Amino acid sequence: MKRETLSYIMLLAFLVSACGAPAIPTTDAVSLQSTSLAVAFTIVAETQAAIPPTDVPTQTPLPTNTTEPSPTIVLSPTDFLTFTPEPVATNSDPCNKALVTWEGPSASFSIVNESRPKGSIILMMSVLTTLGECGWLNIYSDSFTGPIGNYSAGAFIDGEKDFKSFGAFRITEGGWDIIVRNDVILAQGACYPNC
Repeated sequence: MKRETLSYIMLLAFLVSACGAPAIPTTDAVSLQSTSLAVAFTIVAETQAAIPPTDVPTQTPLPTNTTEPSPTIVLSPTDFLTFTPEPVATNSDPCNKALVTWEGPSASFSIVNESRPKGSIILMMSVLTTLGECGWLNIYSDSFTGPIGNYSAGAFIDGEKDFKSFGAFRITEGGWDIIVRNDVILAQGACYPNC
């Protein structure tokens, strides 16, 4: 009896499973890929069909202008202009000159060398006087004279260490010391260094 009961149970299980829901079909990868490609090509084709047609450019050359022949001109030797060159200005700056004489009052100068390390000084001083005269002074010694006015000075110090120094100052009548240092040129009253 146990055998019979077991057979009935198995038969019943077989019948119940046969009456159940159908199995879910599976898709293979090749079919899925083919379908995807077909959909993509369809989308591309429909997009291309929706674009309106455009004119195709042609290779037609652009028109060119044809020039008329130029007339022939005959000149005689008297038709030519004469050219007289003007002299070239060699000194266009009226202050770019040595100022050797002036009309206003003068001041006397002495050069004081305070450069370190001490070197020999080549000093150049340019001036604009109160009367409008301008130029640079020729300085050949440690003392010289010049007009009163506004000065700019430059010094080249030649020695163990070569360098340049510059300064600007106003000079009035009297005696002045021009002090040349490594970084500046100063003008002090003649009482320097005990002023």
